[in-house]
Amino acid sequence: MKAVIYNKYGGTDVLEIQDIPRPIPEDNEVLIKIFATTVTPVDAAFRSGNPKVARLFTGLFKPKKSILGTELSGVIEAVGANVGRFKSGDRVFAVAPDGFGAHAQYIAMAEDAAISIIPENLGHEDTAAICNGGLTALPFLRDNAKLKAGQKILIIGAAGSIGTVAVQLAASFGAEVTGVCSTANTEMVLALGAKHAIDYSVEDYRTSGKTYDVIFDTVGKSNFTDARGSLTPKGIYLTTVPDIGVLLSPMFAFLRGGKRAKMAATGLRKDADKIKDMDILKGMISAGELTTVIDRSYPLEQIATAHEYVEKGHKRGNLIITVDHPALHI
Repeated sequence: MKAVIYNKYGGTDVLEIQDIPRPIPEDNEVLIKIFATTVTPVDAAFRSGNPKVARLFTGLFKPKKSILGTELSGVIEAVGANVGRFKSGDRVFAVAPDGFGAHAQYIAMAEDAAISIIPENLGHEDTAAICNGGLTALPFLRDNAKLKAGQKILIIGAAGSIGTVAVQLAASFGAEVTGVCSTANTEMVLALGAKHAIDYSVEDYRTSGKTYDVIFDTVGKSNFTDARGSLTPKGIYLTTVPDIGVLLSPMFAFLRGGKRAKMAATGLRKDADKIKDMDILKGMISAGELTTVIDRSYPLEQIATAHEYVEKGHKRGNLIITVDHPALHI
């Protein structure tokens, strides 16, 4: 099978398309033929080894795992002898084990891993796009912020893969949403359900005098210290990228009048919890209550170009990688 391999940290030139043996599923595993996957800022960080903290997960001096890619959508190609949850031919989307292995034509996963059946009215690109933003935004807003109807929330990075889902979910919870994004994306953010859109190139939310019950930074472009002045007295600051203020917040909340900061490692949740949220998200998408935003698609062979685009930091929603399976001609 074809897979994108990297054996050292660096620029996009470290990514190589190679032919490697197709995995053989164990008795408790399924083999998934992948048709769509994604490239995210996390993939780019893991590839480059920067920031250096990323190497705590990937290997200090060189990558411990050679195939990147977390989200995927495809078809069950084969099942192990003890598998009862799935059968060959099932259309599924999934989160690759430990966040690696999806940038390939096939992947073997345990049947109790984060895998869910695709509804009939959804395609592979839409379902591949569910997991990155959805499995981050939903637990952050529901479990960490405990967002309620009538509350005001500011979402930084509202046009990204996490932000586009967060805007829609927050609006569905009944919150008043303000999205921070670029000029080109303000109309899209408003169309997704935000009541207000702040163009960061012309306005700084910190100097507006407005306060929010929740500030959710989906892209790590702010910090708790700077955002604190824009929180209500009991407000919560959420971020997907921790800073020292977030780490110290639980110890010094009483000095800040009850204002708190939280960061959640949503990718480290139990697979059973991920499956429950995948089922919620796919139900919302299938019912037309949630839209997946796809910026563009590249074939697997253009994975380096996809990484370069993601690293520019202007991606709208998700970037999809399509995976072809040419028929064998004998």
